[in-house]
Amino acid sequence: MIVEKKKKGNVMEYIVEKDYEDSKLDKVLNHKLKPAQIKTIIDHDADVYTKEGQLLLRFRKEKLKKDNITAFYDNVIKFAETPTSNRGSASGSKSKNIYDNPKIKTNIIGYFDKLSPQHKFIFKKKGIPLPKITVRETRFLSDYPEKYQKLLPLIKEIDKYYEQYIPEPYKKQRRKANQTPFKINGTAFTTVTTNVNYQTTVHSDKGDDAEGFGNLAVIEHGKYTGGETCFPQYGIGVDVRTGDILYMDVHQPHGNWPLHFASKDAKRLSIVCYLRKSIWDQTKGKTQKFREQHNKTLKKNMLNKKDEKTERIRIGE
Repeated sequence: MIVEKKKKGNVMEYIVEKDYEDSKLDKVLNHKLKPAQIKTIIDHDADVYTKEGQLLLRFRKEKLKKDNITAFYDNVIKFAETPTSNRGSASGSKSKNIYDNPKIKTNIIGYFDKLSPQHKFIFKKKGIPLPKITVRETRFLSDYPEKYQKLLPLIKEIDKYYEQYIPEPYKKQRRKANQTPFKINGTAFTTVTTNVNYQTTVHSDKGDDAEGFGNLAVIEHGKYTGGETCFPQYGIGVDVRTGDILYMDVHQPHGNWPLHFASKDAKRLSIVCYLRKSIWDQTKGKTQKFREQHNKTLKKNMLNKKDEKTERIRIGE
């Protein structure tokens, strides 16, 4: 709940405290939020601090450039609408079977720290030992390098405001990103997650840099209501819309309000940029040459004999 608020220039500053103790979180975690659980929705520039003085979130309206937003959406949306099973507890299901959650459209871009089931299946079939370093290019980066390049202006803009608004965590995260070649160049990020029309359950993020700070951007296509990003333990949420940027403590339990669409083709594309700690753990100190050879070896091991012949012709071997 909000215990204090005051205006600082054009920014509203809030102080909040927990509505209930951590011991009661089990009744909320991995469950979808209901509007009645949230008392306040923020739709203006705001900084929110806990009663203990920790920054919970920093929200700024209409900061991201329209051209960057359009380029990102146009080049990623077809891929982003692919159903997957990447979200684990955030989907409210422990099942890894995509068919248990056929409507979940969450995908990753950049680099990831685990081999895909397809990698493991083909390696086993060929009798190839799994590599000690399991970092890999995501399918989007590998299959659509030209489209990937067109996503970078928006990602770099999110990175720029991260440095401006959350400087100390940014410095720590950027230092780690600079130590690995498996990163989105010119940023503090290794990975981007996209979600389409997805209401997450209440969860705390795992696998990202614990010293960093989370972020969220949204691109709207058509009209909808709901989807606000909320911190139920504090009874507060944020209505993130196209052009806005939210920086938040993703290690605090958070989730989304239900989404209601005005038409069948309406979409809410959410974008989360972060550094996966395991990528840094596995590859800090490695060189660009190592990255290139590692990616080439993984790709070659995934090819069948016909594909290998085609690839050798393509690269002139």
